[in-house]
Amino acid sequence: MKTVLVTGANKGIGFGIAKHLGLSGWKVVIGARDEQRATKAIGELKAQGIDVLGWVNIELKDLANIEKATQEISEKYPGLSLLVNNAGIPGDMSVDSEHTEISVIRETLDVNFVGTFALTKALIPLIAKNSGRIANITVPSEISPYWHPLAYVASKAAQNAMMGVMAIEFQQSNTPVEIFSVHPGPTTTDLNGNMALPGFHDIETVGQKFAELINDGQNHQGEFIELYPIVKED
Repeated sequence: MKTVLVTGANKGIGFGIAKHLGLSGWKVVIGARDEQRATKAIGELKAQGIDVLGWVNIELKDLANIEKATQEISEKYPGLSLLVNNAGIPGDMSVDSEHTEISVIRETLDVNFVGTFALTKALIPLIAKNSGRIANITVPSEISPYWHPLAYVASKAAQNAMMGVMAIEFQQSNTPVEIFSVHPGPTTTDLNGNMALPGFHDIETVGQKFAELINDGQNHQGEFIELYPIVKED
C-alpha cells in the first residue's frame, strides 16, 4: 500500500499532485488549513475514483499545530511512505526587495521554511520506518532575472538547503529516507495571481509530470529536479 501526504492539496499544484498520484495508485492524505476546502477537494478527488484516506489540519506557521498533526498522522496513517511538502505562502510578490517589509520576510520564512522543516523533522521517523521519500515543491536557489520576489525566493532557498543537508546526512547515517526537490516550472496558480504567460503550464500537466517522476523507480536522493525549466528570453 502506497500512502502519500500532500500538504496544501486542496487547490493548485498540490491538488494536481494529489490527483495524479491517486490516479496512479497512491492512497492520498490531504494536508490543508481549512476543513471546508479540504472536504470539497476530497469530494472532487473521490469522484474521479481516487482513494482518499482523509485529511489532516496542518498550519505551518503554528508549531503546536504541527506537533498535533504529526501525532495524528502517525496514528491514523502508519503506512505513510511519501511526504510532499507543497504548501506555502507567496509573501508580497508585488514589491522589490527594498520595499519588502521585514514582517513579510519573517512570515514567509516561518511558513515556507521553519514550518516545512518542523513537519519534515517530525515525520522522518515514520517515513524511515517505511523506507519512504520526501519531495519538496520549490524554486531554484539561483536568482532568475525574470522573477525574483525576495521573501518567497529566500524561503525556498532555505528549503533547498534543508533538502541538501538532509540528503547527505541520510546517506552518511544509512537512514532509509530519500529526499529531493522538485521545481514545477512556471505554473498558473493562485499563488502567482493565476498568471498565464507563454511557457506557463497548468496544474494538470504539472501533476501528471510529478506523478511520473515519483513512479519512475529511480533514486533521486539530493537531486534538484526541474519538471519544466524556465526558458531564458533572448
